[in-house]
Amino acid sequence: MGITSADVARESGVSRTTVSYVLTGRDGVHISEETRRRVRETAVRLGYAPSAAARALRTGRSDLVLCILPDWPVGPVIETLLDELADELSGRGLSVLVHHGRGQRSLTDLWRAVTPRAVIGFAPFAEEDLHAMRQAGIQVLGTRGEEHQPDPALPSETQLEIGALQVRHLAARGRRRLGYAWPADPRLEVFARDRLLGVRRACAALGLPDPVVLPVALDAPAAATSVRRWRGQGVDAVAAYNDDVALAVLAGLRAEGLSCPEDCGVVGVDDIPAARLAAPPLTTVSQSIELQARFLAALVLADLDGSAEKPGHPGHGLHLVERESA
Repeated sequence: MGITSADVARESGVSRTTVSYVLTGRDGVHISEETRRRVRETAVRLGYAPSAAARALRTGRSDLVLCILPDWPVGPVIETLLDELADELSGRGLSVLVHHGRGQRSLTDLWRAVTPRAVIGFAPFAEEDLHAMRQAGIQVLGTRGEEHQPDPALPSETQLEIGALQVRHLAARGRRRLGYAWPADPRLEVFARDRLLGVRRACAALGLPDPVVLPVALDAPAAATSVRRWRGQGVDAVAAYNDDVALAVLAGLRAEGLSCPEDCGVVGVDDIPAARLAAPPLTTVSQSIELQARFLAALVLADLDGSAEKPGHPGHGLHLVERESA
């Protein structure tokens, strides 16, 4: 069994209540500085760590912010968002717990077990889950801070704009027959669908033909097959679902003995670190992930402080990063 507050109290020669007051920083309780020092030093010497479960029972809340991810592949963008969010919240003693929506465990079982201070959903919650968490006094947020969950059947304006940015950039550089590189991973379909819709709408608005849509797996031989099919239909530029898919397209072009951007321009999405190191360096759409993390943290902290005024959404900060591939 681990070290408990009773062990700290016995070694310090004080009551467990005093240990609790000292280690939780309780205000309004008169305890001498000498006693506080002795309790803290004893806790460090014994290796005592307060129980998160006990703290949750005592206060009705833990120091956890629970992030619910659907069954998505986790790449550099999600990793960066979660890392930045954890950094922003750590200064207030809050920790980020990430749950991937895989397996059969119900969301209700999960939040009841950890009693989070806030839950951030990266996809809409079921109405019954949303109601139950709010009834329990848990702050529930979407990634835009919505009071109401968005309708998943409606296209995301952000994803539409990503596709439009890709097309406008390519069209401004004289590209007239576009391909769209669809991701091979079916878990990404919800994003790819809306980005492709944005590409199609932008092509129509600019008087360009509908894009030639082909799946691109993340290996050079498969990508080369798609490149051959695009070239056979006169495609002179490709808007890729994301940077990983765009890098596969670049590999496919090389395998076919073609040059980028001379024979075919390529634009990705996300501005991952590898985009700068590609050959040629990859033109891409940045989503300013750090900005989104700061906004989510600000929402959680506004609730923690009891602020009636919530931070406004800063927008997604989408912008095109121009490099040599387009």
